[in-house]
Amino acid sequence: MSNTNLYMMVGERLCMDFINTVSWRENAEKRRDWFTSYAKLVDWCIHAEVLTEQQAKALLLKAEEEPSEACDVLKQAIEMREVMYRIFKSISKKTSPHPQDLERFNESVSHFYQTLQVIHEKNHYTLKFKHTEKNFETMLPPIVQSAVNLLVSKNDLERVKQCEGGPCGWLFFDSSRNRSRRWCSMADCGNRAKARRFYKKEK
Repeated sequence: MSNTNLYMMVGERLCMDFINTVSWRENAEKRRDWFTSYAKLVDWCIHAEVLTEQQAKALLLKAEEEPSEACDVLKQAIEMREVMYRIFKSISKKTSPHPQDLERFNESVSHFYQTLQVIHEKNHYTLKFKHTEKNFETMLPPIVQSAVNLLVSKNDLERVKQCEGGPCGWLFFDSSRNRSRRWCSMADCGNRAKARRFYKKEK
C-alpha cells in the first residue's frame, strides 16, 4: 500500500517528519502539501510506522463509509501540523512561540492525552495511548507525544534546527555529535548549496 519512495524522513524525530510533510514550505510557487487526502495521511503513517498495514486498511474502509468524518480528521491533522511547525520554527530561531500557537497545541494535548493509560507489559509498566481502529484520528496521539517529549526536554531543544537551504523550510533534530548539521539532507539541499558555492567560485 505504501510507496516509500515518495517520502523523505530526515527529521530524526517523528514530530519533525510529520511537520516536514510539506515540500518547499517557504516558496509559495513550489510549495506542495503531501496530505491531499485522508488516504495520503494514512499512507504516510504506514511509512512512519505509526500505523500497521492492517490498521490502515481498516481506517480506509471506514473512510469510504464516512468520508466527511475522515475529511474532518485530515483538516485536524493539517492544522495541528502547522501549529507544531510554527512552534518548532520559533524554537529553531531561538525565539518564543506565539502564545496562541501554544494554546492550540495544548488543546491537542488535552484532547489526546485523555486516552493515555498505564499498561503492564511483562515485568514493567509503560504509558500507551488506547488504540481503536474505528477512530479516524488514531494515528495522531503518537505524533503529539513525540512533540511533547521534545518540547519538555530542555537540552534537546537546542538541537532543533531549520534547513539552511533557502525556501526548503524543513525542520530537523540535529543528532550529530558536534551539532554541526545544517541541511535537511546533504543529498538534497546540501548538494544544492555546494553547487552554488562552486558556481560562484568558478565565476
